[in-house]
Amino acid sequence: MDWIAASALMFCFSVLMYLFVRKSTLLKTSLQLNNLAMFGLPWFVYGAMILINKDTISLSFLQYAIIIISAVFFSYLGNILSLRSMDYAPNPGYSLIISKSYVVLTSVASVFLFGAEFTPKSALAIAIVVFSSALIVIDKPTSSQHAYKKIWLPLTLGAFFCWALLALSAKYMIELGVSVPVRLFYLTSIVSLLILGEIRLQKVRIGRLSPSQIIVLALIGIFAAGFNYFMNIGYELAPNLGYINLVNASSISALTIFSAILFKDELNLRKIAGVLGVTVGLFILFI
Repeated sequence: MDWIAASALMFCFSVLMYLFVRKSTLLKTSLQLNNLAMFGLPWFVYGAMILINKDTISLSFLQYAIIIISAVFFSYLGNILSLRSMDYAPNPGYSLIISKSYVVLTSVASVFLFGAEFTPKSALAIAIVVFSSALIVIDKPTSSQHAYKKIWLPLTLGAFFCWALLALSAKYMIELGVSVPVRLFYLTSIVSLLILGEIRLQKVRIGRLSPSQIIVLALIGIFAAGFNYFMNIGYELAPNLGYINLVNASSISALTIFSAILFKDELNLRKIAGVLGVTVGLFILFI
């Protein structure tokens, strides 16, 4: 498998995962349970992969420390900062596009940290995808939208650095020789425990889920497992991990199209132009 195939699989799993997250939201499933499905169910998948591959789960103190920091501060905290920033921003799209722009940081940092390539062609592709994504996610605020809070920008910048550091730490762990399933096994176990603690504190009800909600949560977990696995395989194979982050960010274009088809979300000329722009950016990256 090469990095383009890995990123294509990651792209597909990402779109499927978020489509079912949207479906789960429409079924009135709590955010905490959606998050638990995204981390808790993949834990079993990665555990099975470790058993099949006979990977060692014994790590050094440094490797354990990096995984714990990544799980608590980059993954779990990054998710909280991102959600809060979108809630407080004058337009959720502002927060989303800034935090997704971490691809720029990871692309440049990879050159200095891992000796990765970074060509004018890839820089052009990144600029096109980021600009086109802004066309997709930034909407006009509605009259019913609540007043924003100025803290949204610091929270967004926090999410930006969390996502960037999560990607860079993943690549560093690969450089240290830690297999992808082992790293993800530990990371998902830690984040799942944090989410379970959040569920307990907020007294979220788990026992009253309908069969439809359970099936959708299971599918979220399956697609989340595939998404994170192939993203990390992409980190291992790509000439620059920023390229994988770019493909990940660009999945919002396909999500926009399918959301319009399946959930009747708005799809105007501006968003269509953004989708076409993302497609052009990816074409430039891959050729």
